Amino acid sequence: MNFGAKILDYKEDILRDLDELLRIRSVYSEDPAKCREALEWMLKKAESFGLVTKNIDNKAGHAQLGEGGKLCATLTHLDVVPAGEHWDCEPFELTIKDGKLLGRGVADDKGAALITLYCLKILKDEGVIGNNTLRAIFGTDEEVGMTDVVAYFAKEAMPDMSFTPDSGYGICAAEKGILQLEIRSKNQNASLLTELKGGTATNAVPDSAYCLLYCNENDDHQLMRLADAKNGEFEFRYTIDGLMIISRGKAAHACEPHLGLNAILELVDLLASNFSLESLGDLCTFISTHIKLEHDGTSLGMKMRDSQSGALTACLSTIKIDETEAKATIDIRYPVTFGGKEIIRRVKKAAELENVEVKILSHTLPLCLDESKPVIGILQEAYKEVTGEAPAMYSTGGGTYARKLGGNGVAFGPVFPGEDARLHNSNEGINEESFWKHAQICLEAMYRMYTAE
Repeated sequence: MNFGAKILDYKEDILRDLDELLRIRSVYSEDPAKCREALEWMLKKAESFGLVTKNIDNKAGHAQLGEGGKLCATLTHLDVVPAGEHWDCEPFELTIKDGKLLGRGVADDKGAALITLYCLKILKDEGVIGNNTLRAIFGTDEEVGMTDVVAYFAKEAMPDMSFTPDSGYGICAAEKGILQLEIRSKNQNASLLTELKGGTATNAVPDSAYCLLYCNENDDHQLMRLADAKNGEFEFRYTIDGLMIISRGKAAHACEPHLGLNAILELVDLLASNFSLESLGDLCTFISTHIKLEHDGTSLGMKMRDSQSGALTACLSTIKIDETEAKATIDIRYPVTFGGKEIIRRVKKAAELENVEVKILSHTLPLCLDESKPVIGILQEAYKEVTGEAPAMYSTGGGTYARKLGGNGVAFGPVFPGEDARLHNSNEGINEESFWKHAQICLEAMYRMYTAE
C-alpha cells in the first residue's frame, strides 16, 4: 500500500501555503528577524493542524505527533540564500511556469519543510496510530552555520532515526568536510584598485563582481581586447571614480563550483593579464597565484579525492577591497577520509608566501554513515514503494543537517538524479511532477518511521 499517495489530495492547500511561506524573505544574512518570522509562521500553521509545537530560542522548533517509543524526526530549514540576479520571475513568491515550481526556497528548503508539516497533518487526519514519536524539526540558519540545530539539540533529545530532505535522491550516507575561510591582507596595498567587490554568500559561486581602477587609455583598450578572449562576460564603464569593469558569471552551489562561472576569479584573471600583481595588492596576488581559475585546489597544493566521496572542491565566494581593507572568503569541501587540519595547513602555507592571513570562519567535519543503520532500510522501502525502484547510495559535497544527527540520520531528497534545481542560483525550482513524487516518498517514509516496531 502506498500510503504516501494520500498527500496528493492536499495539492491546492500546499501550493497556497508554499506561496505564503516563500513571501517571507528569510535570508539570515540580510535580516535574521525574517527567519524567526518564518519559524513562527510554520509553528502557527502546525498548531492550526492540531499538532503539538515547541519553539527553542526562536532559532529552531518542531511540530510533533505521538509520544513514546523511538524518537523519529525530519529536519528542514526555513532560511534561504540571497536572491542574486538574473531571475525570470519574482524570487520571493511561488511561480508555476512550464511545469516547474519556481522561487527561492522551493527546492532549498522551504518546499520540503512544508511537505514534512503536511505529512504530520495527514497522519493525524487519517487517525494513524504510531508506535513512536514523530517530529518535523525546522531550523533558521542552516545556510550560515547551523547554530540553530546546535541550540535545538542542547535542549531537546537527539532522534533515534531521522532524515533531512535537503539534498538529492537516493540516500546520501557520506558528506564531505566543509571549511569556510577568510583570507585577509595585512595591509591594503592595491595601488591600482580603489574598489573590488563581488559575491553575496560564502556557500555560492559568485555570479557578479566589479572593480574601479585608474588606468590610462592604452590600458583601457588592452583590457577590452583581453576581455574578448576570456570566458567571462565583461562590461566597461567610465565613471568619475575611474574605469569600472563589471564581471558577470554564473551562480552555482559552492559544493559544485564546476557548474558555475566564478565572476570574481574571471575579473582577477583579467586584471592580472594586464597589470603587475604588485599593483593589484597582496590579496589579488594570492588569488591569481594560488587559486587562478581552478575549483579543485591544485595551485593551493591540495588536489585530492577518495572513493567514498570524490574530489575536493574550492570556491572563492566573496571579495571586498576598498580603501580600508582587502578580504575574501573561500569555501572548501574535502573528502571524508582526509583531515581538515592538513587542508588548513596547506592554505596557510600558501598565504604566508603572499603576506596574507587566514581565519577559520567555520569547520564542519565529514559524515560517513554505516549503511546498516535502521533508518536507511526504512528509506529504501519508502522510495521503492512509491517509485518501484531501489534508491542508490551516494555522497555529496553539500552540507546538511545530517551531520548534526549523531550518526542516526541521512540526507534523502527532494531533488531527483538528472534534474537541475538551480540551488543557490537564479530561477531555483523543481518540476511539479518531481515535487509531488517527493511528497509521496516523504509521507511514506514518515509513516513507516512513525509506525515502526
